[in-house]
Amino acid sequence: MTIPVLGPKSAGKPTIAGQIEAQLRHDILHGVLAPGSKLNLDKLRASMDVGLSPLREAVTRLVTEGLIEAEAQRGYTVTPISVANLDEVCALRLELEPYALRKSIEKGGLDWEAAVMGALYRLNKTDRIPGDPLSLANWEAANNAFHFTLIERCGMPLLIKMYKSLVSMNDRYRHIYLKAVAVQRDVIDEHTAIAHAAVERRPDDAAALLAKHIERSTNNLRRLISADLPAAPL
Repeated sequence: MTIPVLGPKSAGKPTIAGQIEAQLRHDILHGVLAPGSKLNLDKLRASMDVGLSPLREAVTRLVTEGLIEAEAQRGYTVTPISVANLDEVCALRLELEPYALRKSIEKGGLDWEAAVMGALYRLNKTDRIPGDPLSLANWEAANNAFHFTLIERCGMPLLIKMYKSLVSMNDRYRHIYLKAVAVQRDVIDEHTAIAHAAVERRPDDAAALLAKHIERSTNNLRRLISADLPAAPL
């Protein structure tokens, strides 16, 4: 793949490193770069037709995000996956997201309420057709936008950064293991209940509904993948 070269940096345009980062993130999240595989920067640089400096910058960002691991004298590796890791991601989400949602309910105004209901409407109107990559990608984007809109007014930038990292790690399991699943869990009612509790300023209900939604989604995914992944290192 060749990353197009941009002109002078301007607002709203990604840098070369940003474009490389986006491509690598996509390939990791969708299993093109397999979990646990070694990353040869020279080969990546050649295949993407980019310089080594922006490639290193992009890889470093993904190390920070938790999608790539760096070891002294051993180079870079796509972060492995396991049931234990999935459970840890779920546990952290259960701590952070309901808390962030409570803060958004506390601080968000009418514009936030409108944004939540708009994101819900778009998500519920987006079809998720098994076997159709474009449909699945559109649904994933709408789903992530809805969940982010719920918590974005929490006023805590560090929490938002941690949230985005956890969502990326969680999404990798779905992208890799649910491609061939013919029937996926219907979550329209769950999303609708969360949104209404949020905009109606019922923080206890909204937080509880969001936590239950995360647990159900993780349990469903765990059942599908537990036979194929190690539970934990010995």
